[in-house]
Amino acid sequence: MKQAVINESTTDRNASRLRWSVISAYGAPGVGAGYMYLLIGLYIMKFSTDVLLIAPAVMGTIFGISRVWDAISDPLVGYMSDRTRHSLGRRRLWLLLSIVPISGTFIMVFSPPASLHGTELIAWMAVGVIGFYSAATIFIVPHMSLGAELTPNYHERSRLYGLRHAAFTIGSILALVSMQLLINAERVSEAAVRQTAFELSALAALVTAGLILYAVAKLRERPDYQGRVNASPFGAFKDVWRNHHARLVLAVSFIENIGSAVIGILTLYVAQYVVGRPELAALIILSYMIPSTLSVPLWIPLSRRFGKIRLWMFSMMLTGVSFGGMFSLPWLEPDIRLVVIFGLAVFAGLAAGCGGTIAPSVQSDIIDYDEYMTGERKEGSYFAAFNFVHKSATGVMILITGYVLQFSGFVPNQLQTMNVQVSMVFLYGLLPLICYCIGAALFSRFTLDEATHQQMRDEMDARR
Repeated sequence: MKQAVINESTTDRNASRLRWSVISAYGAPGVGAGYMYLLIGLYIMKFSTDVLLIAPAVMGTIFGISRVWDAISDPLVGYMSDRTRHSLGRRRLWLLLSIVPISGTFIMVFSPPASLHGTELIAWMAVGVIGFYSAATIFIVPHMSLGAELTPNYHERSRLYGLRHAAFTIGSILALVSMQLLINAERVSEAAVRQTAFELSALAALVTAGLILYAVAKLRERPDYQGRVNASPFGAFKDVWRNHHARLVLAVSFIENIGSAVIGILTLYVAQYVVGRPELAALIILSYMIPSTLSVPLWIPLSRRFGKIRLWMFSMMLTGVSFGGMFSLPWLEPDIRLVVIFGLAVFAGLAAGCGGTIAPSVQSDIIDYDEYMTGERKEGSYFAAFNFVHKSATGVMILITGYVLQFSGFVPNQLQTMNVQVSMVFLYGLLPLICYCIGAALFSRFTLDEATHQQMRDEMDARR
């Protein structure tokens, strides 16, 4: 009888597929979030140094402080969303609550009053940047957690998160268009940049709000997951740390994001000060984004054939090698530089499509392992930890990048010395190569594969 129950539940689970209406509703807010994240990640440093004339080290410090605050806000939001009891569910209420702060702070970051200078301007940007990432936590952690709850199927999760990654990338492509408009406005005047930044941020805030409302209205949550979490927040995060699969992936994610963060930070600088073609910056990033989006349907069947673990390791190595080649840029002829940076960006984008599809799917499997060990469902606590690691790595690299630029002799809007160029391409090329190689080597020890996950889910079904 027990075996019959196991077989029946296994068959039902493997046969289940998420409807496209569910997948599209889940992915829709990613367009707005991807737009906001990329525009801030790529342009806010340059906007601050070249338009607002704030020192790079100051902006690096602001981002560093925001990561310290994340050490409090991320786990707090994750645990509180796990504990939430509401007719909307544990996650959709938080998505609803994120709309006003994430929209307001995004506009704030790109709209400092022209009358502000010195300390007042720095304070405005500090409140805006720290406020935006705090508001983003209110959205990102519950949204990622909701994805893990929508299906227990090992491969269906890759399909769900694959579309989410594609939506984020579409938003990122739109951000590139906006970034090009801002770069064009820089050639006109400071006032033109400020006006363009305000109009774009206001439009993005309205669209993102609408997409989040659409997701809240269309998606549904499992009521049986409510209340299944440790009564103590310290106990919940202690369980995260006790999970050896989680510890390994947290370490891998931190190392991987150290490498990837600098890519977003320095692309504009490399395009302008190393390649010497700032007008092509958006096209360079676009050559990365388009393969990242279009390759998602390729990685899903490949993950079924070769396994999510091996495929994610492959994507890390491909990303590292692709960006490692960027270190050669200062010593190449101008025309060769363009060929190299565009070609390597395409391969890096292909790898990014794999990582964006597979990584959150693997993280969801780790949450299932926690349920297997504890009987609880605390997606929020886990994705808070993963999100904190991601943002911490980004903050660390922004802090390091700001100081490296300043102390290497960087001067805004001027030709840079070879010392500055080499410093840029070391951070942009060799550092990601080192980080991704270390991450892939560590991840080779991960053992929660499809067969192990299947056996674990069968045992949990039998218990019920």
